[in-house]
Amino acid sequence: MKTVNLIAVLCLAFNPALPLTPLMAGNHKKGPECFNHDSLQATLWMQTSAEYHAVTTGIYNSAREKLILALQDPDWTASLEQSGDYQDLPPAVILDVDETVLDNSPYAARNIRNKQRYSPQTWTKWCKEAQAESVPGALEFTQFAARNGITVFYITNRDSSLDESTRQNLANRGFPLDPNRDTVLTNGEKPNWGSSKVERRQHVAKNYRILLLFGDDFNDFTYVRESSAEERNQLVEEAVGRWGIRWFLLPNPTYGSWERALRISAHRDDPKKYYEAKLQKLNPAQ
Repeated sequence: MKTVNLIAVLCLAFNPALPLTPLMAGNHKKGPECFNHDSLQATLWMQTSAEYHAVTTGIYNSAREKLILALQDPDWTASLEQSGDYQDLPPAVILDVDETVLDNSPYAARNIRNKQRYSPQTWTKWCKEAQAESVPGALEFTQFAARNGITVFYITNRDSSLDESTRQNLANRGFPLDPNRDTVLTNGEKPNWGSSKVERRQHVAKNYRILLLFGDDFNDFTYVRESSAEERNQLVEEAVGRWGIRWFLLPNPTYGSWERALRISAHRDDPKKYYEAKLQKLNPAQ
């Protein structure tokens, strides 16, 4: 088999809507298209690379050090929603769930292999299996926090119908869950708890001093859902004193609100147009 044809075969096998290039197609004028799943490269990185394992472990290791400092400083809070006399409140940390403490890359892998994209139905099925593994470093950090008398809250945009299966998954992996209070706060669990996490952070801030925040999305720290990419980057600069000190961001190249900020969602139902719109957002520095 010629090298060019081998490349074409590998493309078909592992990169299941890029058209075959002349190099890949060899002497064939026409050939089947290669399905280019948005998440293939990112999912492989999260599942196989030592770098992903190292970076998440490093983030949680660094957070341990900041947690001790936060405990010792009664004026320390990580939450923009926290104000008033909070110094004597019991300590807590807030973590997102998906891609922050639970690793859902197997769900992405299934979609890639089945040549599918995210759907509420397949996502619900995956969540109800309650078999996501922990993100490296997350379990050890949360257990460390609990041993030091810190209540661990999980604020997730999983729908409230998935509350029980989410708790089961967390428990299966050994994450601390307080039996005396609700520490898994889901989307829609209360009438005013929507996709914005502001109201749920406010709920926690009423009774706890929030020491640290963790997430894989900017909205896990402050509301930026309607902000453009440029506005979000400006907000990152304005919060420069919080990143890695009070706010800890986990890497997630597979999905997130950053895609919404590109302002190309109108093309989402047309994979070709969506792909082309993404290409136009690239900066080739010419």
